[in-house]
Amino acid sequence: MFNFGEDIGIDLGTASVLVYVKNKGIVLNEPSVVALDTNTNRVIAVGGEAWAMLGRTPGNIRAIRPMKEGVIADYEVTEKMLRYFIGKAMGRHMFFKPRVMVGIPSGVTSVEERAVKQAAIAAGAKQCFLIEEPLAAALGAGLDIAAPAGSMVVDIGGGTTDIAVLSLGGIVISKSVRVGGDKLDESLVRYMRRYHNLMIGERTAEELKQEIGSAWPNEQENCSVDIRGRDLVSGLPKTITVTREEAHEAMKEQIDTIVAATKEVLERTPPELAADIMDKGIVLTGGGALLHGLDIRLLHETQLPVHVADNPIQCVAMGTAKALTNLDLLESARSFKRQSKA
Repeated sequence: MFNFGEDIGIDLGTASVLVYVKNKGIVLNEPSVVALDTNTNRVIAVGGEAWAMLGRTPGNIRAIRPMKEGVIADYEVTEKMLRYFIGKAMGRHMFFKPRVMVGIPSGVTSVEERAVKQAAIAAGAKQCFLIEEPLAAALGAGLDIAAPAGSMVVDIGGGTTDIAVLSLGGIVISKSVRVGGDKLDESLVRYMRRYHNLMIGERTAEELKQEIGSAWPNEQENCSVDIRGRDLVSGLPKTITVTREEAHEAMKEQIDTIVAATKEVLERTPPELAADIMDKGIVLTGGGALLHGLDIRLLHETQLPVHVADNPIQCVAMGTAKALTNLDLLESARSFKRQSKA
């Protein structure tokens, strides 16, 4: 049978973009960064190459992150970035335009939804469908969301954390907070400036978070790492040692926000679905799910089993691709949602 075009799923994240191509799997996982020449507005680099330029560009080159808190902050740059990624994933000489499914945060407005659709169509998609990220994450994590039983997903991305209780193929209760990996990085930058008079870049902050960041302070081991930055007093380069306890203290406020939002969704969950979640537990997806001790913290706070999904970073992208093969389920879930609101 002749294949007219491909189906691709895109996790259009604040921190990174993942592309899943049908029958091929994840073909692309790159940072959501574009380097532009400010004189000509020409794209110089996209993804990993542009990420390597962050904080290191000369005056005429600007490294831009066009996604902010899960939504498009710079439409033109997002379109250029999508065009590059779709072309790279499909091959430069694609004969037919692909159908695209894009994951979006559960709290976006209709204007933000339209911007994502328009950017994908302008970037070369034949059709663009949207799916809420917690729904895509649940699909990608292998949960049976079509069953008449409750499942709970906490999807922690770069710009947002989406928490949702799912049943019968749709979202029953959800909450989206604009706290994610980027906010954790920013809190580390602020902490180093305030308590160590040290200016560090976002790349250093992310490396620090990955190496010794922790959501659970009550641990026996307290490892440390050396980081480099610029001394704000002398203006000279300086190296300091940061402990896991300090990293936790720096990120505590943001982690508390995620925990509070999770508990709020649980409090609003209907009793029958809450009973299902007590049996199945909470599933963590997204890059933030890999933060050391987060599962223990949520277990301690909710008294429910907490599981980190296999390949949590890839869950949304895998779920978007699965959703394209099951559009009927998504449509019935949306019509059910419209009826329940009426």
